[in-house]
Amino acid sequence: MLGQAVFILFVAATAAWGTLALYVRAPAGPRLTRVLIGAWLAAALAAGVLAGLGRWAGAALYLAPAGLLAAWWLTLRPSNQRDWEPSVARTLRGVIAGDTVTLENVRNFHWRTPTDYDIRWETRRYALSAIRSVDLALSYWSHTAIAHTLVSFGFAGGDYLVFSVEIRRKKNDRFSEIGGFFRQYELSIVAADERDILRVRTNVRNEEGYLYRVHMAPDDMRALFAEYVSQANRLAEQPRFYNTLTANCTTLVFRMVNRIVTGLPLDYRLLASGYLPEYLYDLGALRGADSLQAYREHGRYTERARDERGGADFSRRIRRGVPGIGAAELAGE
Repeated sequence: MLGQAVFILFVAATAAWGTLALYVRAPAGPRLTRVLIGAWLAAALAAGVLAGLGRWAGAALYLAPAGLLAAWWLTLRPSNQRDWEPSVARTLRGVIAGDTVTLENVRNFHWRTPTDYDIRWETRRYALSAIRSVDLALSYWSHTAIAHTLVSFGFAGGDYLVFSVEIRRKKNDRFSEIGGFFRQYELSIVAADERDILRVRTNVRNEEGYLYRVHMAPDDMRALFAEYVSQANRLAEQPRFYNTLTANCTTLVFRMVNRIVTGLPLDYRLLASGYLPEYLYDLGALRGADSLQAYREHGRYTERARDERGGADFSRRIRRGVPGIGAAELAGE
């Protein structure tokens, strides 16, 4: 009886997984894929019934279509050669020579609407010794538990550069959390100007933006910047699939930080990224306020981002009142 129950559970689990995999990837076009899904579910149902009747020889035949599905799944390979959306059309590459970092394909688009924008890709150079700050930016579009995670590095003189781990969408792709489980998207690391990658989310996509100054030692900030460059170069040479759970905008950042500041605790808030401020607060990684509510209230920069006539440039405008950010930085000193 135990063997029957285990086998039936195996059939049920693989049937559900295979159905979703076929539905998301549609390997034979929409119509034929529906036929394949029907045949797959019929095989699973038959196997479950036969196993329940103790007819193991017939039930074991299910392993044949399961093996074929697994073989197909293993043929799926990530690629850097697809018809990409313009915003992720280029791969970030960097060279670190001593203190100088040269980055190719830094994005600096000017967005008017989600489909109307000026395309600008730039080569930029930064000095690692000039890094002065690390800010965590969270952008919310629906549920409070889910946010996109971005990390912005501030440099002496008032420059800022944002790194964002994103799905690399093909043209006409729509984002799907379920698709993220089934190798629908490749993974990309984008380096961009704040006026591009933060502004588009608040001012064009109508998302809610929050900014938090993260307390890190100077050597750790430089190491994290270098780790982003290293990961971007690796993706340029060896593409990877995005995964909603294991390779997303937050888990990859955690792994990079954990290589530098070892021993960080695993926590559900690394998946429910909208609650990352609570995680950082509990770690003592935030400075400048005496409560989590104050960090959230003063870190919300949505209106400041949208106030195009609010004076100062975009980066300084969104940092007004953010805990831990001093007047000298806001003045561009």
